[in-house]
Amino acid sequence: MVSLYRDMKREETIDYTIKASWHAISRMYNQKAAKYGITTSIAYVLLNISSSEGTPATKIGPQIGLESRSLTRMLKSLEEKGLIYREKDPNDGRSVRVYLTEEGYRKKGIAIETVKAFNKYIYENIPIEKLKSFFEVINQVNNLIDNSHKLKDIIEN
Repeated sequence: MVSLYRDMKREETIDYTIKASWHAISRMYNQKAAKYGITTSIAYVLLNISSSEGTPATKIGPQIGLESRSLTRMLKSLEEKGLIYREKDPNDGRSVRVYLTEEGYRKKGIAIETVKAFNKYIYENIPIEKLKSFFEVINQVNNLIDNSHKLKDIIEN
């Protein structure tokens, strides 16, 4: 079994395949986003802001994997582009809520339609049973990463 892993090509590893797929998806999304003066990262922030009630600034970063320093820069940039505005949370004066401007709402709509179109294309071209298997496997990989002390021991040593 060990020799199988020793002779493994990068294209045969789980992490390489996931990363290569994500980069392909990201490039595709960035090409579309560029037509509207945004990026995939901006679109993901907009997608994670509630259109009706705004979203606490502190909740956006963890939802999309941004550190607080990066999120602060991103929110400042989005504010400068006129896509969001920030206000103190009326229920918690210590917290700030992020709201979409009319232009931010419009660009969020474009992002939603792009994600839906991509997913529709995938669902139309890959049999549902294969997609179910894909989701089962990727969820199991994520659970193993999140919950396996053995995996953490292997990686840390």
